[in-house]
Amino acid sequence: MSILLLGKDGQVGWQLQRSLAPHGQVAAVGRAACDLSDADQIRSLVRDLKPSVIVNAAAYTAVDKAESEVEKAFRINAVAPGILAEEAARLGALLVHYSTDYVYDGTKVTPYLEGDQTGPLSAYGRSKLAGDEAIRAAGGKSLIFRTSWVFGVRGDNFIKTILRLAREKEALDVVADQFGSPTPAALVATVTGVVLAMVRRGQLLEKGENRLYHLAAARPVSWHAFAQTIVGLASAAPGFNLRLRPAAIRPIASGEYPSAARRPLNSRLDCGRLENDFGLQMPDWQPYLERMLQLLALKQNGY
Repeated sequence: MSILLLGKDGQVGWQLQRSLAPHGQVAAVGRAACDLSDADQIRSLVRDLKPSVIVNAAAYTAVDKAESEVEKAFRINAVAPGILAEEAARLGALLVHYSTDYVYDGTKVTPYLEGDQTGPLSAYGRSKLAGDEAIRAAGGKSLIFRTSWVFGVRGDNFIKTILRLAREKEALDVVADQFGSPTPAALVATVTGVVLAMVRRGQLLEKGENRLYHLAAARPVSWHAFAQTIVGLASAAPGFNLRLRPAAIRPIASGEYPSAARRPLNSRLDCGRLENDFGLQMPDWQPYLERMLQLLALKQNGY
């Protein structure tokens, strides 16, 4: 396969460069090579390379900032995926795209299924949902993976924020009424590679077929419990020098933590369709967190 990977420098894109390499020739590009807010650049890149697979790991992910940059968020998260889908359909190529748990309103009491009604609470969520819909409307072959609470060594994320605050503070308030599954970028990339391999071996998508899958790690937690786990593990590891202790992380309600964008209280995703279709089992996120902390400690110590 010839594969075009967009968003190579992001959390998921960075991991995808490795997981996609065994599947064919990968052209990995970042923002400097293709600005997703520029429709002409997108079309020109795809038409020049003529890939058989397009993997779009690029997105506007500043959830709160999107409330004041709605147009920019929609250009990158909605318009650009639609253009990629149109170009993929023209080539007969497969488009792989990543979506989010924030397309749901979080009022359901059980994990979300792919067929559940959407109802995003934020501009970010609305822009991502519009991207999903634009891909389907294009009529080509596509795989959309909706994931949640992504983390990795590369880029900014909740884990790095908590570690920074844990060095500065002796007490911290963290939201305890929002639940989801922290999902390693490495897991997202690995599953993508497995699915592509199985598609190549015969589970081919029909012309114009769009498949939507939930992709998240097992064992949902609250942000508060996740923060306590991060600090607890990092406190026991050498080199982090944290002032904060897990017991000093106080649980608060979402309403007590003002933010520009509303988040769903329930971000739990049912991954049964993905597991059944491809013979997979979603793993627990904690071993990935432990490995990430090991890598961050090595980096801090100059290794």
